[in-house]
Amino acid sequence: MAEYEGLKKTFQPNYEGLIDNILRKGTPDRVYYIELYQDAEIRDAIADRFDLAGGISKDDKDYERKKYIAVQRFSGFDYAGVGLVGLDFPLHLMQVEDTAELGREGGRAYQDEHHGPIMSWEDFEKYPWPDPNAPEATTELEWYQENLPDDMCIMGVSGFGHFAEYLSWLMGYETLCYALFDNRELVAAIAEKLTEHFRVVLKRILQFDRVKITWGSDDMGFKTGLMISPDDTREFILPGHKLMAEMSHAAGRPYLLHSCGKLTDIIDDLIDNVKIDAKHSYEDTIEDVRQVKHTYGQRIAMLGGIDVDFLCRSDEAAIRKRVRETLDICMPGGGYCLGTGNSVANYIPLDNYLAMVDEGFRFS
Repeated sequence: MAEYEGLKKTFQPNYEGLIDNILRKGTPDRVYYIELYQDAEIRDAIADRFDLAGGISKDDKDYERKKYIAVQRFSGFDYAGVGLVGLDFPLHLMQVEDTAELGREGGRAYQDEHHGPIMSWEDFEKYPWPDPNAPEATTELEWYQENLPDDMCIMGVSGFGHFAEYLSWLMGYETLCYALFDNRELVAAIAEKLTEHFRVVLKRILQFDRVKITWGSDDMGFKTGLMISPDDTREFILPGHKLMAEMSHAAGRPYLLHSCGKLTDIIDDLIDNVKIDAKHSYEDTIEDVRQVKHTYGQRIAMLGGIDVDFLCRSDEAAIRKRVRETLDICMPGGGYCLGTGNSVANYIPLDNYLAMVDEGFRFS
C-alpha cells in the first residue's frame, strides 16, 4: 500500500475558511477540498482501508451517517453534503453492467435519450410529480443539523437546480429538441413546474441554519457546446438558476453551480445575471482549470479541475505534479478548491484519488 504522509497529518475542518475561500477573500492558509460526491464504493473502500468506521458499532442505526462524516473529514472536507430525500422523479432509465473495479451491484443507469415520461400534454397532466412538501423529506437534514460536528457545516446539495437535466430526462433529449421547434408551450410548462418544485425544495433546505452553502447541479452542455441553443438556455433554464441564486444570497449563502460541458456561450450570463459564486466541472478537452484562473477565474471561484480521465490513466508522480501545478496557479487570491474535474467515480483507481488528496495536504 502506498504511503500517504499528507493524509497522516491532523486535519481540522474550518467551514468558515472554506466559505471565505469560495468568496475569494484572499489566499487561504491551506488547501480546501470540494467534490460533487464520492461514489459510495469509493467511500466504503476508504473507510475499510483506513479503518475509519472501526469505532462505530454496525448495530448503530446511524452507522452509515457516522461513517460518511468520518470519510468526509479524512478526505479533507469541511462540510457534509445533504439535501431532501425521497423526491425521486420517475424516469425512463436503461441499466448496464458496471465494469469498474469497484463496480456496484445492479450496474449503472443511463437516461433513455429517445423517450421520456412526458412527451405530450396528456403525459404532462398524468405525470406523478414528487411532493416537495413531504414531511419526511427533511429527515437527513434534521439528523445532520443535530449531529454534525461543530467545525463542519452542511452544504445543501441535490434535489434542486436540475433544470436542463430534467427537461431532457422528462421528455427525452430527442423529444425536447423537436418540442423546442413545434411545442415550446409544453417545454415552458415543464420548466415552470420544475422551477416551482425546486423553489420549494431550496426554501426548505435554507430553513436549516447549519446549511451554509448551496450547490445546484445541472449539466447544460457537452464537449463542444450547449445541449440546446444559447437563447433557449436563457429562456428555459437560466431563470431557474437565477432564482436559486437569489434565494441563496438572500439567506446569506453562496450559490455554487456544477455543470458539465462547454458553457462558453453563457458563462457571462451565469456570472453577471444568474450571479453564481463558483463553477464546478472541468474537463481538459473542454477547459483546463489552470487556464481559467486568468479569465473568469478572476470573477468567481473555481472548484475541482483535476481531470477525471487524467486521474484514471496517470501514475502517482504525474498526479502529484499536476496537483502542485494547479495549486500554484489557482490558489493565490483565493477562489479555488481542490478536487476532481467532476466527481470521485468508482472507476477512478483508489490510489490515484488518494494521491491527489495526499498531495493537497502536503502542499498545505
